[in-house]
Amino acid sequence: MKFGAAVLRSYASPFTVEDVVLESGPADGEVLVAIAGCGMCRTDLAVRRSAGRSPLPAVLGHEGSGVVVETGGPDTGLRPGDSVVLSFDSCGHCRNCLGAAPAYCESFAALNLFGGRTDNAALFTDAAGHALAPRWFGQSSFAQYAVVAARNAVRVDPALPVELLGPLGCGFLTGAGAVLNTFRAGPGDTVVVLGAGAVGLTAVMAASASGATVVAVDRHPGRLVLAEEFGALPVPADTVGLADRVRRLTDGGAQYALDTTAAPRLINEALHALRPTGRLGLVARLHTPLTLDVGTLDRGRGIVHLCEGDAIPGLLIPRLAALWQAGRFPFDRLIRTYPLADINEAEHDCETGRVVKPVLIPETRG
Repeated sequence: MKFGAAVLRSYASPFTVEDVVLESGPADGEVLVAIAGCGMCRTDLAVRRSAGRSPLPAVLGHEGSGVVVETGGPDTGLRPGDSVVLSFDSCGHCRNCLGAAPAYCESFAALNLFGGRTDNAALFTDAAGHALAPRWFGQSSFAQYAVVAARNAVRVDPALPVELLGPLGCGFLTGAGAVLNTFRAGPGDTVVVLGAGAVGLTAVMAASASGATVVAVDRHPGRLVLAEEFGALPVPADTVGLADRVRRLTDGGAQYALDTTAAPRLINEALHALRPTGRLGLVARLHTPLTLDVGTLDRGRGIVHLCEGDAIPGLLIPRLAALWQAGRFPFDRLIRTYPLADINEAEHDCETGRVVKPVLIPETRG
């Protein structure tokens, strides 16, 4: 089967949209999905800075959504014609997967980031027959089609605009999941979100939807305007006495803080802004040692790194879709769509902050 996909051939080169070949259909427990749209996540772009750990050439993309075309075996739980959102890969049988924590799968890094899948590893080739890297995040959905494990394909209401739903599988899942799953924030709780990008703004939406008071911190005035429209109290990141300002806005300190910036100064400010027993969650990967100010972890305060919003995708994705239908999670306002052929423009706009969440729309071939 031959179809179009965006291939990254080197860490410094632009994407090239070219034909790739799928050597076989879905195996048992897998489904073939016609991709309607795929979000661009900063994790896709971080491949360029992976120091060679993420294998190339590869088809990236891990926020895909579309329609099931074919199922492998009788036990996928899906049928051709089902609308699905694709999420991260997991082994399904390690202790954490069996314990309803697939985001902490013991093979998460290998399966999703570093080409560690061994079954169907040579599924893709380019048009010349040269092998491409194993499926990125179990998807490789910067393409017209993707083969995925059925457990990572979540059925959604066919009345929804499926081409816009892909970011619910990762970026939006992460922000909202941190608030709804990790913090379990509700009425009367206080949440501060540092960084108003895709993850941060969906955390703001989820906090507002849950009835919590939410403060958003960012250095871009336009992002703060958006955060305020979604229910947050906006605070510029360069505010003098930032922690004191947050404590005043949250009646003595926030119970929860979510950092999406990996900026040590803001992480320390967030810890200072917490009330006793408050909890800070980090979602961005730290690339340098983190030095904490004296006393920031006193009085029961804690810090933890979160992955994929502590989510079980099959539970959280339908919940977020239902909140959107109810007008309480307006994630579509963060999205700008691009034809797949314009993937390099989308990458530029994402990296420069011109757009919060690019979504790539593959060309339909007759």
